[in-house]
Amino acid sequence: MKVFFPLFLAIFFLNCATVAQEKIMDSPVSSPPTVAEAPKLPYHQIPDYPEKITAGTTIGRTLDGLGYRYYWATEGLTEKDLAYEPGNEGRPANDVLDHLHGLSSMILNTAKKMPNIRPRPELNLTWEEKRATTLQNIKAASDIFKASSDEEIADFKIIFKRGEAENSVPVWHLFNGPIDDAISHVGQITSYRRSAGNPINPFVNVFMGKTKE
Repeated sequence: MKVFFPLFLAIFFLNCATVAQEKIMDSPVSSPPTVAEAPKLPYHQIPDYPEKITAGTTIGRTLDGLGYRYYWATEGLTEKDLAYEPGNEGRPANDVLDHLHGLSSMILNTAKKMPNIRPRPELNLTWEEKRATTLQNIKAASDIFKASSDEEIADFKIIFKRGEAENSVPVWHLFNGPIDDAISHVGQITSYRRSAGNPINPFVNVFMGKTKE
């Protein structure tokens, strides 16, 4: 009996400690966030077709194609990829990505009827922040254009403001200007990363706008 009682106490206290530890582990306060809880970026794939063809949905769909291409051209870029230079006086990849961020801002400003301030304010963003805001700018602009009537689209302009001076050009320049420019530079990043030894996911299908998992 003298031997059994201390053994009983030891087992009892060990069981209490185990139950307490399980309660701590089950507590939502102490549980770290999972990857699934992290906010998802747009354009992992192209959204569904618009219900009808209008000027706004056409612009929006074009932007969706840009967003999908940008998403996969920049997915999994390494520090080596960001620092890549073509060696022919071309801009380093990071500079091209800065330019793409600026183009996405111009596209969104056009959709929001806001001026593009020149010189452009300096932004101190990490690469992750730059990529996220570029994709979010494209998606926000696409949503605005899709919801706009043909009459409203005709009133959109690209506005530039330098000091007190302000000038604008018709929305037509959105196509041959920032949108076409951005698509070209996304192709440039795709080429750069391939040369750096880190090609894009081979299952990316830009024609269908979906990527095989």
